Amino acid sequence: MEDLLGNLGLGMSVALTAHNILFCFLGVLLGTLIGVLPGVGPVATIAMLLPITVGFSPATAMIMLAGIYYGAQYGGSTTAILMNMPGEPSSSVTAIDGYKMARKGRAGPALATAALGSFFAGTVATLVIAVFAPPLARYALKFGPPEYFSLMVLGLICAVALAHGSVIKALGMVILGLLFGLVGADLFSGMNRFTFGIRALSDGLSFAAVAVGIFGIAEILRNLENEREREAVITRITGLMPTKDDLKRIVAPILRGTFLGSLLGVLPGGGSILAAFGAYTLEKRISKRAHEFGQGAIEGVAAPEAANNAGAQTSFIPLLTLGVPANPVMAVMMGAMILQGIIPGPAVITRNPDLFWGVIASMWIGNAMLVILNLPLIGLWVRLLTIPYYVMFPAIIAFAAIGSYSIGSNEYDLYSLALFGALGYVLVRVGCEPAPFLLGFVLGPQMEEHLRRALIISRGDWSVFVTRPLSATLMVVAAVVLLVVFVPQIAKKRRTVFQEET
Repeated sequence: MEDLLGNLGLGMSVALTAHNILFCFLGVLLGTLIGVLPGVGPVATIAMLLPITVGFSPATAMIMLAGIYYGAQYGGSTTAILMNMPGEPSSSVTAIDGYKMARKGRAGPALATAALGSFFAGTVATLVIAVFAPPLARYALKFGPPEYFSLMVLGLICAVALAHGSVIKALGMVILGLLFGLVGADLFSGMNRFTFGIRALSDGLSFAAVAVGIFGIAEILRNLENEREREAVITRITGLMPTKDDLKRIVAPILRGTFLGSLLGVLPGGGSILAAFGAYTLEKRISKRAHEFGQGAIEGVAAPEAANNAGAQTSFIPLLTLGVPANPVMAVMMGAMILQGIIPGPAVITRNPDLFWGVIASMWIGNAMLVILNLPLIGLWVRLLTIPYYVMFPAIIAFAAIGSYSIGSNEYDLYSLALFGALGYVLVRVGCEPAPFLLGFVLGPQMEEHLRRALIISRGDWSVFVTRPLSATLMVVAAVVLLVVFVPQIAKKRRTVFQEET
């Protein structure tokens, strides 16, 4: 406990410096903005800001980018409640009852419930990171190449199992991402692979260009295809404070949502979306007012909002302790750390304690800022939604192109941006989710490195992955997860869940 308090004191000393407070504020403000605006998203936004953060200190860069991520979870609930237009996928569950509450004149309590639930969950989830991440990192220091390879295999299999739509398509996306991740010079021999004689590709494809293209540009194209007028149904909010009865009804759902979200946020591929849906389903099943769900039950706002914020923040645990991203946003955060010269993993806590504990402490500060920011600025967020896509998105594309080019001043990064933007659009049109692709792209080079190191250590003996206890356990779990999703009953339930979610 004494060590924990000392470490949190170090974190506060980093987070409470003037420039870190400023960039934390900018992060949560920008996160709220992109959470409100459908079609932008934290993945594309963080990827586009990577060039800017290169000039920051590592702690400042991560504090701002983290603020964007959990700020987007807050912002997404505003338009979900007021306009039935979730700004973030994880807010789609909130819209079910939140929008019905708004139509009944209870938009104020719904928004306040979302803010209070998010703040409590974010505070608790940050404490979970502070308590459980250090011991996990110490244990992870015992990992060798076989264990890291097996862990990454498990992470990708979980991403496949938890992806929307067909398991076969998700598996194909992972494999495609792994193949694109191999572009460039071989780490051991120095031979170029899949470069087609283009010298500029010898360092591999630009992570920022791939991430912005397949998420940002593709989403913009999809939204332009379905451009429509957007009108705010609720323009005036009165009576923000929930009643005593409301408070009694939301306490237990917030606690359960926080607990469930904190657990599910750690799972690769799951994160805040799975946490929100799981919390809503749980409340609907155990509530004495189950008949009110879908008609404006305040529990249907409290539970998923607490769960998605808790899930968003605990998804930092596998990144900071194991060096494995739990979702596409964490994959981009991993790219940001690498650009700063920091290798994500268990050594971060010992080598960069100011970064690790500074980011954790900043989450408490950022969550407090979000409560203060969100409710007074609701009118501003809603007015922003009246900006037509065809005005807003060309500016976003221009910013994305400038940001991608500025990282390496490489014209092929612009070609990659266009190529992966078109690819992402096609993938979405044919029902393939791009998230497993990005996770495969990020983890591919590391998986290859650990695979080859393990085989060098074992002198080519592949049994090293099943003779070492921890590696064997991870491989068995990965195989079980993959087999389970193909069981007919599980596959049917999985399709039902995702149909209800969408």
